[in-house]
Amino acid sequence: MTTTSHAGAAPGAVGSGTAIRIQGVSKSFGRGKERTVALEGVDLNVGEKEFLCIVGASGCGKSTLLNLIAGLDKPTSGSIDTGGRKVSFMFQEATLFPWLTAGQNVDLALKMRGVPKARRTERIDELFELVHLGGRQNKRPHELSGGMRQRTQLARVLAQEADIVLMDEPFAALDAMTRDAMHDEIERLHKEFGITIVFVTHNVREAVRLADRTVLFFSSPGRVKTEFSIDFARPRHFEDPGVAQLSGELTSQLKAEVAQHVR
Repeated sequence: MTTTSHAGAAPGAVGSGTAIRIQGVSKSFGRGKERTVALEGVDLNVGEKEFLCIVGASGCGKSTLLNLIAGLDKPTSGSIDTGGRKVSFMFQEATLFPWLTAGQNVDLALKMRGVPKARRTERIDELFELVHLGGRQNKRPHELSGGMRQRTQLARVLAQEADIVLMDEPFAALDAMTRDAMHDEIERLHKEFGITIVFVTHNVREAVRLADRTVLFFSSPGRVKTEFSIDFARPRHFEDPGVAQLSGELTSQLKAEVAQHVR
């Protein structure tokens, strides 16, 4: 594994401690000739309040690792320790219940947390204002644009008051302008709430735009290849020289990895 620092940041140094400790994690599916090794010997620490992006080709185990961190599956070997922190998950598609209004979808998360009914209505209003969707609580998901549905999903994630938020390519299906707006939104909320974010993407420019640190994965089986620590001034933009340069460097490494894999 190679570590590269940009503008002086140290890997995993964000925050006062380690939020996620991943040691020797491997994951395989199936048995015998049908056995597939998705992850092999992954060692990775994520600092408290860190914004970590994981980049890699399709099928390199990025989403599998998120599932393991979330506890949706168990590693075949190795360990993952979140220190008892609460974890929430934001998926690529807005997984909203279509028969509920946007506000009711968020209310469900509050209810599951045990928030009293008298407080929930007020909290829903606060969360919708926070994600710039004030006044749309009574809309059903099909009445909202893709970006608005993702903002609703984000409000539901925030309603859970998790310490760690896992994001699996949450903006991949959005158009460029909406995606850029969502980048600004998640960056603002990360700073405001001090949450730890692990964000999976195959878009290297997105990773450099958002991350404190970006990790590039090998393919088949997935494992850490290179880490890039990023400390460019925020807010960042795709056209910033440093962002563009590092994006190009990461893209070259990703292309080389994909080319080696398909030989």
